[in-house]
Amino acid sequence: MIKKVTASILSLAIGTSILAGCGGNEGGGAGGKVTLELFSNKAESIDTYKGIIEEFEKQNPDIDIKLDAPPEAETVLKTRLTKNDLPDIMSIGGNATYGELGRAGVLHDFSDSELVKGIQPSYVDMIGRLVGAEEEGVFGLPYTTNANTVIYNKQKFEELGLEVPKTWDEFLAVLEKAKAAGEIPLYFTLKDAWTGMISWNSLAANIAGEDFAEKKNAGETTFVKSYDEVADKILTLTKYGHKDNLGVAYGDGNNAFASGKGVMYIQGNWAIPEILKANPDIELGTFAMPVTNDPAQNKLVSGVDVLLAINEETEHKEEALKFVEFMMNNETSKRYIDEQKAFSAIEGVFQEDPVFEGIKTNFETGAITSFPDHYYPSGMGAENLVQEFLIKQKKEAFLKKLDSEWEKVQNR
Repeated sequence: MIKKVTASILSLAIGTSILAGCGGNEGGGAGGKVTLELFSNKAESIDTYKGIIEEFEKQNPDIDIKLDAPPEAETVLKTRLTKNDLPDIMSIGGNATYGELGRAGVLHDFSDSELVKGIQPSYVDMIGRLVGAEEEGVFGLPYTTNANTVIYNKQKFEELGLEVPKTWDEFLAVLEKAKAAGEIPLYFTLKDAWTGMISWNSLAANIAGEDFAEKKNAGETTFVKSYDEVADKILTLTKYGHKDNLGVAYGDGNNAFASGKGVMYIQGNWAIPEILKANPDIELGTFAMPVTNDPAQNKLVSGVDVLLAINEETEHKEEALKFVEFMMNNETSKRYIDEQKAFSAIEGVFQEDPVFEGIKTNFETGAITSFPDHYYPSGMGAENLVQEFLIKQKKEAFLKKLDSEWEKVQNR
């Protein structure tokens, strides 16, 4: 069960945190300045954060913000938790790791903050489910949201006479037509295991349902029972890739797609700035993967991409709150989503880039569902299991392994 994950490690960390206070900041900086560490799990947003930090420091000359965005950020954060070395401010994903931190009692509770009132309630509820009903509180502020999309090259669509598909069968027909024209229908970057989860989550959310984790924990279903079609369809998609689906990494894939390799690219909205950086002239469009043959049942997978949290034991709570408040104002939020091609969790702040015209209706009508793997037990390593399946293509053994790994983590 998700709620039991790493309980012993976290309880140890909490004990040392209470005894020793915060180890995640450097206290006073040069000239009496306060130095705060901002920890981010997203390499893509480093330049955006640098600009925002520069603006904040101009307005608050007595506060220095030190940005840390390491590789394997979640692993680093968990390690730092056990060492009583949590950063002052955390910019992290709304996933199981956040749930663990929230249950551990190491994060500031924003329940009474006016900032919560300005956030779209559905995203507050989403992160609440990650923490669980046993721990009441809002331990992070949903800041930006994301979407799993099919990014497509508009020029190639036009040249090939393709139309955006509304059903799974129409999607396959588009893929076949692109393949027949000698193009790479889908450009995959499966060398990085996490990229396989874009397709996986889109399929699973619409086929197995967003209540799968709840049912799994209650013993009402299994991967074997609920994920057979998901596994079949992800294998089908890989048939429309290139010769080295498992040999190309994410960064190289962004550059390849930007250079015209591939008609479509199954990725999150976060890949768009990277593609445009490589080729500012490429014309891109997006659509939600049509997973079923009933258009009314095909939902866009969207979740909390970035939430802002504060170390409960920071020695500089007032200054940390001041930075978070600066991040949450409409002007800063708009700057962040414009630069990152993201969506805001803050009410009244809208993403207006025409590249997202194809998924705008999903947000407007609420045809949205959350990321299934955000509710898998942390430490299960689903991305590695999916990658292994795409290599070996042994469906029955794979689904059984997903069940056994879930239960292994659950029973720790």
